[in-house]
Amino acid sequence: MYEFKGKEYPCCASLTMGVIGGKWKVVILYYLIEGTLRYSELRKKMPTVTERTLSLQLKTLEEDGIIKRKVYTTKPPLKVEYSLTDFGKTLIPLIQSIANWGYSVAQ
Repeated sequence: MYEFKGKEYPCCASLTMGVIGGKWKVVILYYLIEGTLRYSELRKKMPTVTERTLSLQLKTLEEDGIIKRKVYTTKPPLKVEYSLTDFGKTLIPLIQSIANWGYSVAQ
């Protein structure tokens, strides 16, 4: 058994999928590879995701330590930026491999 953030997984592959699995997490991470993005920029890149789903996926990735959320409150309007943590950056080769595979299949 493997454990991560208090959850147990039967194998290392299921742990990985537990952290980045689902329809939108990999997409979010793919766009954050490019660098820091504001919430509105992520929404523009993913027009079919609902605001609720995006917010929940971002929150989960933040709780897992994959992304960091920075809120700027010095002047209105409120500005929120998301970026990969150092731990999240360890996923870059995996995300790029997934994207490359998808690209090759779509050709």
